[in-house]
Amino acid sequence: MTLSVAVSGMSCGHCASAIREQVLPLQGVERVEVNVPEGRVTVSGGPSLEESQVRAAIVEAGYRVVS
Repeated sequence: MTLSVAVSGMSCGHCASAIREQVLPLQGVERVEVNVPEGRVTVSGGPSLEESQVRAAIVEAGYRVVS
């Protein structure tokens, strides 16, 4: 399963690291790709990957999910 969401508020590598640190430990997450210039986070994982948990983790990191 792959989930891609638009995220606002990212501006640098530190932002990407902060999001990875929050999302990667979630159950079912296998890979997190953060594209800062495009404002997009793509998460790949198994069947236990839950979109609501990914979105909550991004918000917890201090960013806003816009789609």
